[in-house]
Amino acid sequence: MVNLEWFRTFKAIYETGTLTGAAETLFISQPGVSLHLSSLEAHVGYKLFDRTSRKMVSTERGKILYNYIQEAICKLEDAEQHFHKSTDKEKPTISIGMCFETFQFTLEQYLPTLPFNVIIKFGDYPEMLKDLDNGILDLIITPHKGDYKTLLYKPFFKERIVVIAGAKTDTAELETHLKSRDLNEIQHWLKEQIWYGTTGDMEHLRRFWHQNFNKRPDFKPNYIVPNMSSIIRCLSAGEGIAVVPDFLSKKELDSGNVKIIWEGYNVIENTLYFGTRKRTIYANEIEQIQKIFEKEMS
Repeated sequence: MVNLEWFRTFKAIYETGTLTGAAETLFISQPGVSLHLSSLEAHVGYKLFDRTSRKMVSTERGKILYNYIQEAICKLEDAEQHFHKSTDKEKPTISIGMCFETFQFTLEQYLPTLPFNVIIKFGDYPEMLKDLDNGILDLIITPHKGDYKTLLYKPFFKERIVVIAGAKTDTAELETHLKSRDLNEIQHWLKEQIWYGTTGDMEHLRRFWHQNFNKRPDFKPNYIVPNMSSIIRCLSAGEGIAVVPDFLSKKELDSGNVKIIWEGYNVIENTLYFGTRKRTIYANEIEQIQKIFEKEMS
């Protein structure tokens, strides 16, 4: 027996041109859309779409079926809306992926004011890109662009990877070595300091060290803390140094609790992007989130 949902799914594919677009329109998974279409094609006994790399192209039989059912499906959807037991519009929910520090620095304080629900996911950037492409996430904040044809990337900020120190750290000797551009003495001074790191892989430290000294760092931090926000709080209360993105310490820099002591002779800059799918039903909500980031990181 034919399932009427198959026809609604067929109509959504026909009108959006993709399985992903149909899934977003119907609020179901893409595998669910594929299952409905294959079931309907098996029921009618012929192909309804030719599949290309970019689009689902309707066959002649598919066009005939669409013209036959389109008005009836629209009437059923109108009836569903008209006789729904509640007139309240459901509050939308969007899922956002980013690193913990970026969330804490920018979005956290705004959550109670947002007119929609938000789910925050922390993870590795390759995993976030995959989840965005699969529809698990609706927006990601990322310095990396993946090779996904369904995704869009909008640059909005450049972060600089720098060495910061607590305001009480004596850096007079380092400043002398920096003026003379003596890399050996600069490296020696840095290695002699109290270092803070995170439980992560310390990618920033490794990149900075390799970019300026052409080698991997051959030492371990003295203190391992949960995240970079913890590092900045620890430095604000005493001495020590760390390699972090500059924007994370903006408030502490402005208040004089920490200071940038070296940007490196070979400066490292990362472009941060808003990553979204090309087709989304949450364009308005995503735009509100983007405005918050642009305001906080300007």
